[in-house]
Amino acid sequence: MKNPIFILLFLLSFSISAQQRFIDESFQLKETETKTYATKNGEALKLDIYQPENDTMQQRPLIVFMHGGGFAGGTRTNPGEINFAESAAKKGYVAVQISYRLTRKGQSFGCDYEASGKMETFKMAAEDFMDAVNFMVKNKEEFNINPAKIIVGGSSAGAEAVLNAVYNEKLMLEDFSKYQNFDFAGVFSLAGAIVDARYITEENAIPGVFFHGTEDNLVPYASAPHHWCDRDQPGYIMLDGSKTITEKLKKLNTSYLLYSFEGGKHEHSGMPFEHLPKVFQFFNSVFLNGESKQIEVWK
Repeated sequence: MKNPIFILLFLLSFSISAQQRFIDESFQLKETETKTYATKNGEALKLDIYQPENDTMQQRPLIVFMHGGGFAGGTRTNPGEINFAESAAKKGYVAVQISYRLTRKGQSFGCDYEASGKMETFKMAAEDFMDAVNFMVKNKEEFNINPAKIIVGGSSAGAEAVLNAVYNEKLMLEDFSKYQNFDFAGVFSLAGAIVDARYITEENAIPGVFFHGTEDNLVPYASAPHHWCDRDQPGYIMLDGSKTITEKLKKLNTSYLLYSFEGGKHEHSGMPFEHLPKVFQFFNSVFLNGESKQIEVWK
């Protein structure tokens, strides 16, 4: 009769080897680290770093996520964002949740706020986001990060900042040269939009995962005014949402996964936990391994 301890160790070893990095939650979590990535106008901008425990991989993919809140509220410690980061770290990613300047705190970001101010808000948030990514890359050896495998994401206002930084960088960033020491492998957007999809080219057409309600009343699903403002209102500015972005990616033969929620409104800016297994599978196959996929899912 075989030694029962030997059998137990064999089964445990088989179980661990059967788990797939970046798909299954194979790791425990290290203690979360909080760092200041920049100080602007006297405000310390912080980020939280989630990592797998006892991971020997030296070049790990990085996920950087930016919370929503209309550039007026929200926090990097939202339960949904924390759960997402913890799940990613357990799969083997280095996951980061960032804070940024809430330039519209206590103020409107609706139709009564002029379009030029909205553009400046987008620019400042995009800059904060890029500075956070830059901070992590500068510390890549400390956190064992692969600067060629960076996935970036955001929800609502955070998604607007991230998408504009990725696809409209020439509109958003005055000095893009200081951000050229890393590459974006993919983008993850929850109810986001950009200023102008025409600026998506072969050079910056990064694969993406997009979630959006078709009747979003704040951020347009296709192309429409921000907050559905009337043309004669100060805050009238056209934005291109998930549908328009993915149409452009399709023309450029770039991979994407689009979840469209028929009749859904802005609630789809929340973390889609039900669909995250499919999201992480797409991350792994497309963002990390370069497979080509164009998928549209209707709910």
